[in-house]
Amino acid sequence: MKYILKIKIIASFCLVAFSIKLIAQNSSVNYAETVNTTIGTKGKGASKEEAYLEAGYTFPGATYPFGMVQFTPTFFAPYKGFAVNQMSGSGCEHMANFPTMPLTGSLKTSPDSMLHLDPQFTLQKTIAGYFKTVTGSGINCELTVTKRTGMARYTYPASATKATIIIGSGINGTTISEAHMLITGPHSCEGYADGGNFCGYSTPYKLYFTAEFDTDADESGTWKNKDVNSSAKEAEGPVSGAYFTFNVSARKTIHYKFGISYVSLANAKENLHTENNQWNFTATKNTTIAAWNKYLGKIEVSGGSADHTTQFYTHLYHALTQPGIFSDVNGDYMGADNKVHKTSGFTYYTGFSSWDTYRTQAQLIAMLAPEETSDMMKSIVLFAQQSGGSFPRWVSTNVETGIMQGDPTTLVVVNAYTFGAKDFDTKAALEIMRHGAEVPGAKSQAIETRPYLEQYLSKGYMNASMQLEYTSADFAIAEFALHTMHDTALTHKFLKQSQSWKNLYNPDTKWLQSRNEDGSWKPYNEDWREGSYRNYFWMIPYNLKALIDTIGGKEYAEKRLDTLFMKLNASYYQDWFAAGNEPDFQVPWIYNWTNTPYKTQEVVKRIIKEQYSNRANGLPGNDDMGAMGAWYVLANIGLYPMIPGYAGFSVNSPSFPMIKVKTAEGSLTITGGDERKPYIRSLTLNGKEWNSTWIDYKDLKKDNTLSFKLSDTPSKQWGTATAPPSFE
Repeated sequence: MKYILKIKIIASFCLVAFSIKLIAQNSSVNYAETVNTTIGTKGKGASKEEAYLEAGYTFPGATYPFGMVQFTPTFFAPYKGFAVNQMSGSGCEHMANFPTMPLTGSLKTSPDSMLHLDPQFTLQKTIAGYFKTVTGSGINCELTVTKRTGMARYTYPASATKATIIIGSGINGTTISEAHMLITGPHSCEGYADGGNFCGYSTPYKLYFTAEFDTDADESGTWKNKDVNSSAKEAEGPVSGAYFTFNVSARKTIHYKFGISYVSLANAKENLHTENNQWNFTATKNTTIAAWNKYLGKIEVSGGSADHTTQFYTHLYHALTQPGIFSDVNGDYMGADNKVHKTSGFTYYTGFSSWDTYRTQAQLIAMLAPEETSDMMKSIVLFAQQSGGSFPRWVSTNVETGIMQGDPTTLVVVNAYTFGAKDFDTKAALEIMRHGAEVPGAKSQAIETRPYLEQYLSKGYMNASMQLEYTSADFAIAEFALHTMHDTALTHKFLKQSQSWKNLYNPDTKWLQSRNEDGSWKPYNEDWREGSYRNYFWMIPYNLKALIDTIGGKEYAEKRLDTLFMKLNASYYQDWFAAGNEPDFQVPWIYNWTNTPYKTQEVVKRIIKEQYSNRANGLPGNDDMGAMGAWYVLANIGLYPMIPGYAGFSVNSPSFPMIKVKTAEGSLTITGGDERKPYIRSLTLNGKEWNSTWIDYKDLKKDNTLSFKLSDTPSKQWGTATAPPSFE
């Protein structure tokens, strides 16, 4: 791992042994306090070459639900201090613009790249919306945010007489090309900087920044590389910044706040003055914590251990951090065409890690926050319209980075709609989906939406892992066309196209494999993206019955699954289950299609227990913008949205005695869960026996109750009476 966050976790905090017992339906519960934002901020010792393995890449600092600002030390460059923007769990260096760091004394030497500062943070408190740490020199650093601004309270030790605060303008988590900083007065500065890169792809956004202190500095200046200029008011280019030195002989606390915008400096100022025009740090913090309590309280759990409860709310927190607000308070946002646009009655969002989030997070936030998720869908539809008429795969700010494969944004949009986020232009969305799925060479910005589409359409086979992603998207388009436009012809077309996975089945090996253009088979271990042929084999969630029948039936499929779960933390290319990566997310529930649902219940509990923990290294892989967090939440409530674009859940055993999920249409109460008991003995829905591992969402949306009875020993009969759905 390139950088390791040098934080000494206080032992009692690391275990987060909260004595508080959450009580269902108690609106006064401070859910924000149960969040441990350090989970995922460290890895488990993977080598530098495999830093992506078993590392969460989360950030510990303060953010607002779906907010624009992340005021935090970063996973990749923690020595640089507190940055203003960061994505949760994205496994490549990125963003981390305008880092700030408080120091004792006057500035003697240049901060240079800020990498050598070694603040020696000791965490004091990290909860949703608030971060507190102490530097090695004794400075108490407290951070909080609003939607588009950040605020710090720096309290210096009693012995300090001089205090310096530095702000890096030409510094972020990667390498900046363009930056500018202007000191506008004894307590203020402003500037802009570009985005550097992300996973090797340029992210040429421009971030505008304005900052203020609540007291005048005795001295200010700039630096560039190793040179300090105490008389300068401006700094330009990479490895540069500004500093302010204050007299703290009498007054030990300095407040600092900033606003950002991806549109203009004027908008950054307006964001700051509209959202935080005072110097009341405590009031700002409390407002943000209240916002988090509102969102986190959409799922109430009680009766579980304190440790398990902390993990649950931390992962729910991660699922609610992004996509993030991209429009300013006046509605301006930078479009995919690099032009300024203005929203009308909605908020524009960015940060779509679609290949990751279509499997879990899109469905979860659509249920819990349909209004915000609808705005996110409006945003991605607009992005496609402004960028060439086709959906992007992975959006950062206003840039299609082209990361990952498949047609995942189609799946995000359809899944969001399916689970309750319906307030967007579905006709336009379907046109965009069809453009990407039917027109070879269709692009978003400079990135082709579906590479090799012509071969896929004409021959029905191609790169296997990419094709399997396409077939899931095609099934989702079929469902979307049916439910939004009632277009049965289009539904039939895309449903038929989704079955082309059968062209990848090699009867000689009984595996799915890539084929050359002439139809010949490629080696079984070629063309798999972040997984092996054993992982991707199961990526037919919409027609598992046919897949299982093709290889010889349920018993054969069960044994194949058993061998996969011999290990739970495989790397990308090992032949076992990889809890830390998305291609395997849905595989534990496939036992529900083999008449052995007790094995789904067993393996999900194993994954939760063995691969997750309430520690800084407590994630089995990248959080990926809340994708892994959402997986954990869904696995613990016992309902997994298995089939893309189809409204329903595959069932496993829940982990809490009492769960209440509040959606826009009502409350779903789930009783009888237990983190120690894996096996379902019986289940009732509103008092009636339910002997199926599948539940349609329509049966759960209003006020309903699922009552489980769990056991230490498996019931091999429960859940086998009715087969879960498959679609030909």
